[in-house]
Amino acid sequence: MKLKYSLKKLGTILRAIFTFLFALLVLGVMIWAYVEGFQLVKSMYGIISFGFYGLLLSLHVLVQSLFAFIEHRRMKSHTKPCSYTKTIGFTISAYQEDPSYLRECLNSVKGLQYPSELLRIIMVIDGNSDDDRYMMDMFREVFADQDPSFFVWKNNYHSWDPTKAQQDEEIGKGRDADYVIGEDPQKNELEHLIQTRRCVCIMQKWGGKREVMYTAFKALGSSVDYIQVCDSDTKLDPLATVELCKVLESNPRYGAVGGDVMILNLKDSYISFMSSLRYWMAFNIERSCQSFFNCVSCISGPLGLYRNDLLQQFLESWYNQKFLGSHCTFGDDRHLTNRMLSMGYATKYTARSKCYTETPAQFLRWLNQQTRWTKSYFREWLYNAMWWHKHHLWMTYESIISGVFPFFVTATIIQLFWTGSLWDILWVLCCIQLIGLVKAAYACLLRQNIMMVFMSLYSSLYMTSLLPAKYFAILTMNKSSWGTSGRRKIVGNYIPLLPLSVWAAILLGGLGYTIYKETQQDWTSPAKIMETRFLVFGCVAYICYWLIMMFLYWAWFRKLFRKRSQSYSLSV
Repeated sequence: MKLKYSLKKLGTILRAIFTFLFALLVLGVMIWAYVEGFQLVKSMYGIISFGFYGLLLSLHVLVQSLFAFIEHRRMKSHTKPCSYTKTIGFTISAYQEDPSYLRECLNSVKGLQYPSELLRIIMVIDGNSDDDRYMMDMFREVFADQDPSFFVWKNNYHSWDPTKAQQDEEIGKGRDADYVIGEDPQKNELEHLIQTRRCVCIMQKWGGKREVMYTAFKALGSSVDYIQVCDSDTKLDPLATVELCKVLESNPRYGAVGGDVMILNLKDSYISFMSSLRYWMAFNIERSCQSFFNCVSCISGPLGLYRNDLLQQFLESWYNQKFLGSHCTFGDDRHLTNRMLSMGYATKYTARSKCYTETPAQFLRWLNQQTRWTKSYFREWLYNAMWWHKHHLWMTYESIISGVFPFFVTATIIQLFWTGSLWDILWVLCCIQLIGLVKAAYACLLRQNIMMVFMSLYSSLYMTSLLPAKYFAILTMNKSSWGTSGRRKIVGNYIPLLPLSVWAAILLGGLGYTIYKETQQDWTSPAKIMETRFLVFGCVAYICYWLIMMFLYWAWFRKLFRKRSQSYSLSV
């Protein structure tokens, strides 16, 4: 027995060493290809070129798309029915939600096609003031025929003050034998209510989203087989829970599974529309590929299902997560996924389970959301690296690629704007759009929707906003907040605009310097004459591309507005 344990431990160590060496190899090749700048093909005078680094990135996109396609075929071929034997604790996290979205969420939960006797619904509201009571009233209205229960908790699991033990003792007199002196007298009532009633709504003292999720997970305990997570702005497909359940039932090594999250308010603005396309790519290309290798990096909050027996094992460590000495209060879903991966269990994605969720329609609120997500991404990247050896090498490879890519892009852009020529700048901009068009064309084929062609426009948001926001997120990683602010509040945090201003100053300064340098050049040489031709044709092509895409977007948006009265919409 000892020999078997020793061999297993030795195998784990060797696999960890091999994975670490593989990570160094991938990183080394990427750095070498970028720094060396080895050119595979180039035109006369080197005006147009295609290097080894570009080839690596192209192969990455191709391979990722291929495995995503294969995984989609697998999903479609999976026809084994659900057993309808597993009990599910359905948890909804709510914070200052827009009433329209919340009503749609609750109605969709009520309409889930899963046996009611196996589904326990718990909504936990982050706040117990009178301003938060409208959410409890709405829960009461929607589930009026389900005999719902309600509980207003003056505290939460981590806000009770132990120094009130004397007061506790007085309050606790006459209670049952389970009561513990020094313990919140409402806690046992809460847990008994959640474990014995089907529909329960809890209002508790404000503590953040992780506190809300913890309350539902902790109170459920071991009373259910699976736990499903859902946000209060999410509208679920009737079969969403069934499809998730099918995946976990298909293999005991699957610890968690996420579904396809789509955008509810894509018609609200250009930002929300671009987000809807980006969501589709993120779930149906990136996470679908990860699912092929059983290592999805994040089970999203709007639609995810976990094995409860596993979740309860790391519940306390998940809640008490710290980074650089500070308690973590964002990135809850990504860390839940990482904890599951750390135990060696697989995480999956299925496009057969669907939901719609709200996304910021205003630029500033969207930027704040993306900044928070980036903070959790880099923090969880470091944590995830400790468990690469427990999973397929693809997880290691993709983590390295996605982790270093923003830094390479930043270095390339700054270098070209300050040391390159005007053609170099234009050529890179054209290449960015060309790659975007290729990916968009593939998405059109996979989704069978011509609307995905607009995905190529997302590059402008990435280059002008997301890229500088990543550095701001890294520098402020220890600053915490609940997440995307409540829908009833106007965003007033303008600080994330600062890195955008710095980024614009760097690029405009470089562009001005490059123009000055170019005016000092001899434009009568053969090389410069040919470069001038490329510059003119490139400018015409680039401008025409944007004009055509903007016209198509305008025409598509007008068409949407004509159909708006017949489509699903919400006013926020």
